[in-house]
Amino acid sequence: MSDAASVPFSETKAPESAERLHRGALGLVDISASTMANIGPAYSFYFGFAGIVLAAGLGSPLVIIVAIVAIALLGNTLSQFSRAHPSTGGFITFVGKTFGGTSAVTTALVAGAGYIIAISSVLVISGGFLSMMIQYYTNVNIPWIIFSAIFTAGAMFMMFRGVAVSTKLAGFFFGFEFLVLLVVAIAALIKHGGHLSGVPFQPSHVLNGFSGLGLAFPLAIYIFIGWENSAALAEETTNPRRNVPRAVFLSIALMAATYLLVSYATVSGFGYNVTALTSAAIPFISVAHSIGPWLAFIAYTAGLTSTLGVLIAAVNSQCRLIFNAGREGLLPRWIGKVDPVRRTPVNAIITFVAIAGAITLVWALGHWIGGSGNSLNALNFFFESSTMGTILILFVYLAANVALPFYYRKYRPAEFSIIKHVVLPALGVVAIAIPIYYLFKPGQPDPYNWFPWVGLGLIVVSVVYSIWLVRRDPGLGDRVGSIIADE
Repeated sequence: MSDAASVPFSETKAPESAERLHRGALGLVDISASTMANIGPAYSFYFGFAGIVLAAGLGSPLVIIVAIVAIALLGNTLSQFSRAHPSTGGFITFVGKTFGGTSAVTTALVAGAGYIIAISSVLVISGGFLSMMIQYYTNVNIPWIIFSAIFTAGAMFMMFRGVAVSTKLAGFFFGFEFLVLLVVAIAALIKHGGHLSGVPFQPSHVLNGFSGLGLAFPLAIYIFIGWENSAALAEETTNPRRNVPRAVFLSIALMAATYLLVSYATVSGFGYNVTALTSAAIPFISVAHSIGPWLAFIAYTAGLTSTLGVLIAAVNSQCRLIFNAGREGLLPRWIGKVDPVRRTPVNAIITFVAIAGAITLVWALGHWIGGSGNSLNALNFFFESSTMGTILILFVYLAANVALPFYYRKYRPAEFSIIKHVVLPALGVVAIAIPIYYLFKPGQPDPYNWFPWVGLGLIVVSVVYSIWLVRRDPGLGDRVGSIIADE
């Protein structure tokens, strides 16, 4: 008996008229490459690691090890759900199937808001990075918004053409950045080979001890955001029950090894000088420049292609979450329409990018009205919007971990495992609770100090709206997860 045949009869099936994506267009390599392109190791590491070292100093690689454990626990949760119920809806479907329609709509709104806010940081930094690169090498200042608009339009064009074409392009960008990261890291280790030590992995060298680890931990989690990309591509993947879990763990493992290598090489490249390390704007670029200015230029180029890869891969996967919510009736149904020829979720792509662009505009107006218009640079936008988006996404991760044991007890009791479905997701809850605590901890600088309250406000509004919608449409709960990827 196949996995698909073992799905309990009590789960509602999709109507024959349901909008479907291009099934079987992607293989294991495609979705793995797309997932790692979504993570964007160069883009994430360049900016994320700079914040990690400010909080944790020389012990930053140790913080990354702790984050790897947390992400691996989340990977187990996503893999277990995907084996049982592969769905383009991802966490929205998994939580909704477990706890009902109200939870599904709430998760759809919170996840959609979180990912859209986070992607606005990518829209900005894609143009901002090129603007910074041009200014660094030519001293010419070209507004980042021009490049951001061009890159966003180009990325949307590629996504409209089809998932296979855009995914392969994102995979190509990932391949280039991955090669550059390895070359620079290995070159740095060779250059400093006579002075290497285990200092970066010693707890005593984490700045301010456990407090420093706690402050750096949310940033270490952030540099892995995108690891869940493959789940949203389930419907377009061959054998999703097997390939999605494999892509999840393959991507996490390869990115974990990469981050450990480049973080150790970066700290070692500064000769374990914490003052110099924390003073660098982008520590990895500084290490590349110390090896050779030509290598720094290549590293800058890798950062640019990385942002473009993230832009394509992230919108590609995350817009499919709201697409699926649209076709199941959790969000307006017109979002859940596909192009009849290329089978791409055009409406969802346009909606996703348009709202992200509007968020950027509102963010800018907020700074001007608040009298801080001078801080309207790409890096400020990146740090603020990525933090706000991460807060909401972490709550979605938390809900998925809580849902896993209930789902298996409800739908697949014969497969229920104490280790896989109780112990590991419980540890995942603890792992996610830590960054949530530090993001909510009092004493954050403005505007970060009010981000948690905005997040809680969005969740409350989402719950209230969800209750109203489910009462208005009692059959909504039965439609959640009705479209299974391989059926």
